[in-house]
Amino acid sequence: MLELSIALPIKVQNGGLFISRGTGRHPSRKLTSWEIIFVEKGTLTIQEENRVFNVSAGESLLLWPNRRHVGVEDFPADLKFYWLHFDVEPMDNNHSNIASLAIEQYCHVHDAQYVISLFRQFLSEQEKLKRSVALEFILLLILQQIAQSGGVEENSDEAGASMAWKAKQLILTKYHLAISTSWLAKELHCNADYLGRVFRRNFHLTLTEAIHRQRVRAAEKLLLDNASSLTEVANRCGFNDVGYFRQIFRKHTGLTPAVWKRRYSKEHINSG
Repeated sequence: MLELSIALPIKVQNGGLFISRGTGRHPSRKLTSWEIIFVEKGTLTIQEENRVFNVSAGESLLLWPNRRHVGVEDFPADLKFYWLHFDVEPMDNNHSNIASLAIEQYCHVHDAQYVISLFRQFLSEQEKLKRSVALEFILLLILQQIAQSGGVEENSDEAGASMAWKAKQLILTKYHLAISTSWLAKELHCNADYLGRVFRRNFHLTLTEAIHRQRVRAAEKLLLDNASSLTEVANRCGFNDVGYFRQIFRKHTGLTPAVWKRRYSKEHINSG
């Protein structure tokens, strides 16, 4: 039988999942432990000493011990975040071979879904009657993911391009729904400003412009069908207001939907 004695440099206290009801705010307190927060949905606005953080979906925040932190704004109704308190054990000569992690206090996490799965695994393990060292191992994996995210500039070409292409694919397939920049950011578990920046850099369009362009392209095809009314075309392309649909359509094509329909309808195409 192989027996291992593993010295871990951290000690977990407890963790949890906060789901907002749209009331209250984070209490003012000063803890002796570290706290890692990861936002899955919405935005948490919190102040540590004199610095205010707006932590959005897909972002993490590390609160330091012996520093007062407090919620600046009431919890938004859609807020959902994980939290975990832990202590860092003092290192001695026997631990000199343990690899160190440089944890950014605030950063966008590259693989948000994996971090969410780790937090869920942590909560499941925490529910067990007998405490396991697995809690510390899971926390180390969470901190490792955050360390890897913070070590790379958030606008790196590879990560940014991947996120931009994912957003473009969502626009191509979900344009008929009530999508927006904030909706896309939530779906991709990232900050809306970050997503907008990398999308513009890769496609030279804002996310709103890309959504409108895709909706107009779909409308152009539907307008060729004389059986569809203008209201039906607008609704099927994600526009709830016909007047706004006309405005956006004309901006992108130079023609109103009615003029487009008359000019390009199959009835008026000379095939001979």
